[in-house]
Amino acid sequence: MDSFEFNKVIGALLATVFVVFSVSIVSDSIFATPHPEKPGFTIEAAEEEAGGGAAAEAPAEEPIAVLLAKADPAAGQAVFKKCAACHTDDKSGANKVGPNLWNIVNRPIASHEGFSYSAAMKEFAQGGSVVWDYEHLNHFLASPKGYIKGTAMGFAGVKKADERANLIAYLRTTADSPAPLPEADAAPAPSDASAPAEGGAPAENGAAPAEGAAPAEDGAPAQPAPAQ
Repeated sequence: MDSFEFNKVIGALLATVFVVFSVSIVSDSIFATPHPEKPGFTIEAAEEEAGGGAAAEAPAEEPIAVLLAKADPAAGQAVFKKCAACHTDDKSGANKVGPNLWNIVNRPIASHEGFSYSAAMKEFAQGGSVVWDYEHLNHFLASPKGYIKGTAMGFAGVKKADERANLIAYLRTTADSPAPLPEADAAPAPSDASAPAEGGAPAENGAAPAEGAAPAEDGAPAQPAPAQ
């Protein structure tokens, strides 16, 4: 190879190196990622106002006696459609997944003829001495499994107090002689700490929803659930 050819090869090599070097410098300038003065992000937490802390408690629910005084049985009949898959509400109605709910108000718990109740419901009934009074119906319909642990009633509950009151007012009418309504003026104030808490333990004299008051295990809107 003569000197001319050698110079051409060296020149081409140097040109290639120059182009690669130039491209590297240009790309670094285009895609440069400068480091922040302070790594990470500063998250400012809002300071609690004086007297703050735990979120304000939800307002106390009105007693069932007060709710029933303004309840609408016709609206409750519409709510009962949720229960119809598991319960009948007519006088000669048959038991389905849950027992028939005719004359449910003040009926002894776990007492409807021909229905196989769960062990938890029978225990709650205390041999038939506990009845489906308004308090039991209210609490049981709000949260069946929360109120009677172990019940076979497969229903999440009627969470809105006014809807439960309407439903109970309707169930009250499904009887030859509807049970008298509780005295609203004798009911404890909503803020009264003695008022039974929703889903609280049943009182011996009947302060919680009773079986038969909601679809599933004796009287509350329920989704299809295994027989109790």
